[in-house]
Amino acid sequence: MAAGLPISDIVNVDIVLSPLATPYRNFGAGLIVGSSNVIDTVERIRSYGSIASVANDFGTTAPEYYAAARFFAQSPQPDLVYVGKWAAAATAATLHGGVLSAAQQVISNWTAITAGSLKITVNGTLKTLTGLDFSAQTNLNGVATVITTALSGATVVWNAVYGRFEVTSPTTGASSTLTYATTAGSGTDISAQLKLDSATASAPVAGIIAETLVTALQAFANKSGDWYAAIIAATLPANSDVLAAADYIEASGKSRMLGLTIQATTAIDATNTTDLGYLLSAAAYRKTFWQYSTFDAYAVASFFGRAATVNFEGSRTTLTMKFKIEPGIIAETLTESQASALDGKHGNVFVNYDNGTAIIQQGVMADGSFFDEVHGLDWLQNRVQTDVWNLLYTSTTKIPQTDAGNHLILATIEASCEQGVTNGLIAPGVWNAGGFGQIAQGDTLPRGYYVYAPPIASQSQADREARKSVVFQVAAKLAGAIHSVPVIINVNR
Repeated sequence: MAAGLPISDIVNVDIVLSPLATPYRNFGAGLIVGSSNVIDTVERIRSYGSIASVANDFGTTAPEYYAAARFFAQSPQPDLVYVGKWAAAATAATLHGGVLSAAQQVISNWTAITAGSLKITVNGTLKTLTGLDFSAQTNLNGVATVITTALSGATVVWNAVYGRFEVTSPTTGASSTLTYATTAGSGTDISAQLKLDSATASAPVAGIIAETLVTALQAFANKSGDWYAAIIAATLPANSDVLAAADYIEASGKSRMLGLTIQATTAIDATNTTDLGYLLSAAAYRKTFWQYSTFDAYAVASFFGRAATVNFEGSRTTLTMKFKIEPGIIAETLTESQASALDGKHGNVFVNYDNGTAIIQQGVMADGSFFDEVHGLDWLQNRVQTDVWNLLYTSTTKIPQTDAGNHLILATIEASCEQGVTNGLIAPGVWNAGGFGQIAQGDTLPRGYYVYAPPIASQSQADREARKSVVFQVAAKLAGAIHSVPVIINVNR
């Protein structure tokens, strides 16, 4: 076909792709905080979609596994949990080799080597290994053992789950270091075959000194913004350290929660004012929740696992934590006074009733606020924030500083609140707080919410020049939940 004038001279068509909207945050994303040496302090966090995947990494006896089992044992089942590494004790330096293919794992590749060699620096000391003889080995575990023996200190293991060799320093703390493996210059170089060289291995991870819980939480927050509730699956530190961690979560700019299991029986002693439960309650932490369980150190993982099943984008999906069950958790049998002491300290418990049932009660945060309301309001905050952001971000033209422009924002906030009505967080009712806009105390909110924006003419010139919108105010009536039922039966003969 002959060349000619471009058709765009006559019909010029441009394709404009709108930016992708920011997704909503997952308020069911739990973070199990453990201290097992499976995840290093550089990786810090891994995500898991099933208990089987957790078992592959941690086995079935690690605290992280037990907590994950409680989390995933719900019906319906949550679909995501993170596991984070807390260096509760000083850690050792590690070097993770690259993944060996099936062909590279064939033992004949190794039995042919009778004079293997490599160099590696352990804790600042260069170690040159020569004469490594693998001819008698029958598997890669044996290959790792030969190298470990020659290192005289550092340990090499074969990780069959990840298909790689791993090196660990014999010491812990800041002086614990490793380097990549390199060629020794004699014999048969195996640094590359082991995939412990700089071209294939992960970066060496130096050891660190023991860190506080709050330091670990800060590291998790710096590593990932996806997790919402940190569930402690390790021995709790001193009360002062737990309170420091609760302070951090409370002050965090991004809404998060902290969940703890308390096993000390002082929690059910009303006269004790030094136990952790009392101290958390006295400090009125709204973002920390705890559960008393003498039978299970990971019970609170079950508590949050049930809350994690809430889909705020669905219809009538919100719930109260009271009356729920905890699969696999043995229920406590308490006296009235013990239950009262626990309630006074705003603790939760999976408890037996005399009708043969067991339920969670009371479903509260350490300050006495109901868990479901704090959970739901964190979602609502994020929903409004994300929806307004997406309005500004995805608009192909500007949102003007006019009443019409502000109305677009108001309508967006109303749509966010409407989803709160749909999922059951918000419901019609009487507004019993101070009024604003067209609403006064004592008025009924027929939709369950009211959004007010003042006219643009009332905005200050300074705010207009700073390109701010007017201030939007929202009145939202929480649906609440029924936790007890008084019944009066009048009988007449």
